Amino acid sequence: MKLISLVPALAPGTTDPARWKVTGRRVLRSEWSKFWSLRSSWITLAVSVAVLLVFGVIAAAMYRPPAAGSATGSADGVPADAVALALTGTSMSGLIVGVLGVLLSAGEYGTGMVRSTYAAVPRRWLVLVSKSAVLGSLVLVLSTLGALLSFGLGKAGLHGERIALALGDDGVLRSLFGAGIYLALFAVLGVALGSLIRSTSGSIAALVGVVMLLPGLAAVLPGDVQDSLEPYFPGNAGAAIHVLHRASDSLSPGAGFVVFAGWVGLALAAAVVQLKRTDI
Repeated sequence: MKLISLVPALAPGTTDPARWKVTGRRVLRSEWSKFWSLRSSWITLAVSVAVLLVFGVIAAAMYRPPAAGSATGSADGVPADAVALALTGTSMSGLIVGVLGVLLSAGEYGTGMVRSTYAAVPRRWLVLVSKSAVLGSLVLVLSTLGALLSFGLGKAGLHGERIALALGDDGVLRSLFGAGIYLALFAVLGVALGSLIRSTSGSIAALVGVVMLLPGLAAVLPGDVQDSLEPYFPGNAGAAIHVLHRASDSLSPGAGFVVFAGWVGLALAAAVVQLKRTDI
């Protein structure tokens, strides 16, 4: 009687070490699959875009012109241009994508899955870079689309108002794309802090403290020192990326991008050093 083997024959080349080599492209594909396999990841990302969109549309619909004689062009803290109204939800959306970044990196330490990840990828920095690239690119694309849609839908609520703008007006596209860049960097900062601190709660606290609370704490500094340092704080520098009209005491959009990207790069570098110095 002829026996039929239950083990399939190995295909030619399967013993080639290069076939199973860990490459940056393969790690990137792995992190992409890992992101979409978690329902909470893409739901949180969708919520961040929805917040950006809904807040902007509501702000435009609820806008009322400032009182006559207002020197700033705004009343009761209402933004003075259509772009600022469209990007009203940027801070909240930034917090959401930043927390998502923390969960993607620090969350693996909490579940213990990081051991399997680093066993499969000895060059640990590839995991950090791949996570940052996957989340950063997704946030960049979706948040930019959300900002554009928020501005477009908000135009209906601002029809006939003095602050109404068209997409082709000077600086409008730059500001809307700048919002996507800012949120993408915010998400990568969350990934870096999560990998550096390795605690979900601690990383979220650090994220909120560095980006949102640091400017308030700077109020205890002498006036001249505070005025000199405040524009370079992460939150203030990041916000400068997407403003249409630059304040006299803030950085230009280009300088804001360089400074905020520098902060994010510093966090990533610290996380890489941490990965090389520890066993897990």
